[in-house]
Amino acid sequence: MEINPDPLLEKIKEAKEGSQAAFNYLLDKYWNDVYGFQLKKTKNEYEAEDITIQTFSKAFNKIDTFDENYSFTTWLIAISKNIHIDQIRKKSASISSKTSVQDENRLYEIADETPTIEDKLIKEQHLEQLLADIKQLKPHYQEVINLRFFQEKSYKEIANSLNEPMNNVKVKLLRAKKLLAEIIENRKLK
Repeated sequence: MEINPDPLLEKIKEAKEGSQAAFNYLLDKYWNDVYGFQLKKTKNEYEAEDITIQTFSKAFNKIDTFDENYSFTTWLIAISKNIHIDQIRKKSASISSKTSVQDENRLYEIADETPTIEDKLIKEQHLEQLLADIKQLKPHYQEVINLRFFQEKSYKEIANSLNEPMNNVKVKLLRAKKLLAEIIENRKLK
């Protein structure tokens, strides 16, 4: 029996069991690594962010396949690299990618745990100030915040509205809430 187990392996184990808090931890811890890698590759913030969202979405879907004998960062970067290569292939072949109905029906769920720290911070704000804070986010983050919290749409409805896989929406929403919470915290410190 380990007295002090590796906290990362513990979080990965919790993520494999469906813990939303563990997914949040992994997203926060490794976002900059994957995003930085893609930013160097693509030299485009929007494209790097999009690939990073897809990377975490795919990683969360396939978390059960992660082998703890290897580096988690390397695993994420490999997923990210493959997504980037796929996008290059699609662009060069000029094939428009469409998700089949069968793929849409096989979407995986990441369990919701409410409320998160970010959720609590967001709810504490006055609406007018909150709207001003939301305006500081990139447009695609503003859109998912609006659809989820102001139009009260489900993940599935948002995915349909944006024509994106549900896990991409979930990762995008996690990231949007984290960035919004940072904006609110920074404003409070001023």
